[in-house]
Amino acid sequence: MDVPFHWQLAKLLISIGVVLGLSVIAERVSTRVAGLLSGYPLGTAIALFFIGLELSPQFAADSAVHTLAGFTATLALGGGYLLAARGDGLKGVLTGTAGGLVAWLAASSLLTQLDLNRISGTLITLVAIALFTWLYRAVPDIKASPKGGFSWPALALRAGLAAAIIFLITGLAHAVPSAWAGVMAAFPVTMYPFLVILHLTQGTAPVATVIKHYPAGLGSLLCYALVVSLTYATMGLWQGTLLGFVAATLWLLGWMRLQQWWATRRHRRRQQRAS
Repeated sequence: MDVPFHWQLAKLLISIGVVLGLSVIAERVSTRVAGLLSGYPLGTAIALFFIGLELSPQFAADSAVHTLAGFTATLALGGGYLLAARGDGLKGVLTGTAGGLVAWLAASSLLTQLDLNRISGTLITLVAIALFTWLYRAVPDIKASPKGGFSWPALALRAGLAAAIIFLITGLAHAVPSAWAGVMAAFPVTMYPFLVILHLTQGTAPVATVIKHYPAGLGSLLCYALVVSLTYATMGLWQGTLLGFVAATLWLLGWMRLQQWWATRRHRRRQQRAS
């Protein structure tokens, strides 16, 4: 079907705004928080919503079932990027991107061959979250310094990458089965451009910090995709999206509260040992 211009414009503006927001958080707050928010349903929400708008709510709901498992491919992309990005600057970005895409394609090809439902898709990603969290345990937390993040070339690159990925995913959704559309919707639309800019301006250390904390934020994405898969076909896109964001926000707030409680407990234990 022909996609109205105002839908295309909305995709462009929303994608740009989300990527810029993540960049502000990383440079003004912390890369750790940015990593967690990279797991918030931002790019996935944009992709699934417009897939539902351009094709049908039922197609988007079916796709969301495979999105649940598709987050495992996203974790593979982060791991591949981290392994391959051995240097700073453009060379590091290119090698990291190549390694990440190879890992993503390999994982996606496997996932789309599986006959998945909501339970199995969720379990696959939960296992992957535990695995990657363990693998990243030794990666240090490095805060990004507030330098060079808002130059015009950086702004243009962020905008271009985010918009291009969103348009590619929603465009390919017209020509592929719902399994591939769902896995593509799990692609880190907002995190990848953010990683590229952070890598170019700050180097590999803060990029590794964002990737390290990305698995912890995926719980909100799982909540979102699960709710969307249950509500898009029955309640419609707008109500399904709203309920998905409510579920994702509640999970993220609960997770951050749990982390705060755990950090306080560890601090008290250290104080008791010191005394």
